[in-house]
Amino acid sequence: MGFDRRFTLGLIAWIAAVAVALGAVALAFVTPGLGAARIVAMLLVAGAIWGLWWHVSRTNVAVARFIEALRFDDTSARFGGATGGGFEELGGALDGAMDRLRVRQAATAAEMRFLEALVDDMPVALLTVDGAGAVAPANKAARRLFRDARGTRAEDYAVYGATLAKRLAGGDAAEEILLLAIEGRTQRVLVRSGTLERLGRSIRAVTVQPIQGTLDAVEMAAQTDLVRVLTHEILNSLTPVTSLAATAADLLDDPELTANPRIGDARAAVTTLARRAHGLGHFIEAYRAVAHTPDIQRQAFAAGPWAEELGRIFAARQPDLPLAIDVRPARLSIDADPDLLAQVLINLLQNAAQAMTGQERAPTLALRLFAERETLVIEVEDNGPGVPEGLRQDVFLPFFTTRATGTGVGLNLARQIVVAHGGSIAISDAPGGGALFRILL
Repeated sequence: MGFDRRFTLGLIAWIAAVAVALGAVALAFVTPGLGAARIVAMLLVAGAIWGLWWHVSRTNVAVARFIEALRFDDTSARFGGATGGGFEELGGALDGAMDRLRVRQAATAAEMRFLEALVDDMPVALLTVDGAGAVAPANKAARRLFRDARGTRAEDYAVYGATLAKRLAGGDAAEEILLLAIEGRTQRVLVRSGTLERLGRSIRAVTVQPIQGTLDAVEMAAQTDLVRVLTHEILNSLTPVTSLAATAADLLDDPELTANPRIGDARAAVTTLARRAHGLGHFIEAYRAVAHTPDIQRQAFAAGPWAEELGRIFAARQPDLPLAIDVRPARLSIDADPDLLAQVLINLLQNAAQAMTGQERAPTLALRLFAERETLVIEVEDNGPGVPEGLRQDVFLPFFTTRATGTGVGLNLARQIVVAHGGSIAISDAPGGGALFRILL
């Protein structure tokens, strides 16, 4: 480039100047009577040598400044302004390189901010474990999901489950489903882990994805499909039975056959068969409601007045059973389908009232609504006999009931409605005995 040619010409000129000055010194020393000339010649030599050193060192200084700026990431350094000897071209080239580096740094920083925001906002919780075993939440989902963790060690996460603490401490499994206590309930989560390199250090990345809601939705869809198929096939088979039984009953009702007592018995049996087949048809039609997924119409509404209305409805059905209603805070708001959610709670309250019927101690029933962090919690608590632990999942199955007069539909529909809201419903022992139904939305 131009800098090379001009720098070389300048270097040759300064070397020539040094040579001429040295020649003048030699001439002054061999010629007698030139004492002053000798001093001047020596000064010229010194000046020429300094000029040569200055000419060469300017490049070293510029390059050294450039390297120092790179070392400390100082992209604001400028190298232009020097004139003569082609150094304006060198300064311009270094400034251009620094400008390109600054643009690349800005692009890299923008890309890094994008990736950080992407990781921070992704819906799957991400934990990182360094070589010393320190565990750190790496995004919002992790900080929200593991907000109760009180340390950075793997064992500090044992409050959610010993299996999670073991996984964070180390393990060979790359993917597995664990059962953890998260957000006030036991639920399944999908845990994946992998090893990454970061700045020469090995970092384990562990993702924790709650899948209980997805599993509940899949289970409810499977149950719905099963009920739809069963009711369809049973009704298809029952319809001709009902028709033939009614026809046979009409034929056996012929007055000419009344003289035979065996025909009378047959007519009574066929009439009973026709009546039971007809009743069974109505029974199955009623169950077909289970096969329809609830259509959720969400809206925001005040929890207090809505709960008080539920209390009045329940009081009309059970005037002798007091219901304690607690809404916290008083201005609590709910985002849900008010009609379907009311159907769920009326069903739970009615079941609780039936469970406490005939017991010796005075029945108590409570309905509580409150916010727990970002979750709406609805609790129905009674002091009845409770639900045995072995049946706490079965009671939500369609057609399952422990009462002689029960239909086995109510709790299944309640679960369908809650799951359709994206929530969950579970049963536990009430503190004072009895059952505690807990809904999380």
